[in-house]
Amino acid sequence: MLQEVFAGPVQMPRLRSPSLSALRDRRDGILQNLQRKKRDKKCEKMNTGEFVYIDYVGRVKDTGEIFDITKEDVAKKENPHRENFKYGPVAVIIDSELILPGLNEEIKKMKVGEKKTFELKPDKAFGDRNPELTKLIPESTFKQQDIDATPGSYVTINRMRGKIVSADGGRVRVDFNHPLAGKILLYEVEVTGEIKENDEKIKAVICYFTGLDKEDVDLKINADEAEIMFKKKINFPTEGKEMAAKNILKWVAGIEKVKFSEVFEK
Repeated sequence: MLQEVFAGPVQMPRLRSPSLSALRDRRDGILQNLQRKKRDKKCEKMNTGEFVYIDYVGRVKDTGEIFDITKEDVAKKENPHRENFKYGPVAVIIDSELILPGLNEEIKKMKVGEKKTFELKPDKAFGDRNPELTKLIPESTFKQQDIDATPGSYVTINRMRGKIVSADGGRVRVDFNHPLAGKILLYEVEVTGEIKENDEKIKAVICYFTGLDKEDVDLKINADEAEIMFKKKINFPTEGKEMAAKNILKWVAGIEKVKFSEVFEK
């Protein structure tokens, strides 16, 4: 049967080379697709739960005073530089409670590598000033707790931090409003990178709550459990651990259990 089938001459299909114009059309089509994908990528917004690094300068608009900064070169130039402070990009989580609402909204519109300057009104930042948060407290309360009621200093009373405005006639006026309440803020922000791996995300959360460098955090991930250890001794209270664990469990996919371990060596 095979011999009968292939007994006759075999007709090979003719291959026709594409014309020069067809090649150009094909090339133009590829370029257009690449440009469209690149343009679409630029228009993409960040999604809830994404971890990104930002470098920024935060100022009070009216005075130009810097109240928060990660850029060391700007800090040195404008004199709010602190010798023992670690500068550099910090990690934030999109749509988390760890970032100001207005700052979150603006960063969410950005992409990695983009720089942007924008204003935040009080309702998107630290809120409006509330007159009811200015309290008159008997001076004896401060004496009982051995607190120096000096105007201009900050105190913590009933877990609320406030600034002493005045002390007169046996009474101390304390303002418990946030120092930036009622102020318009000006931010200069650059999104410098994104975090994809779970171990880096977990370290980013821990560093946020402890102020440590990620090199000072040891981490073991076993299935759905993350075990965290510190290479240096720090004061990390139970409340802080609970908050860190809560954010890891919420924002890091696949992690169902967080454990903090302490190691004591001779």
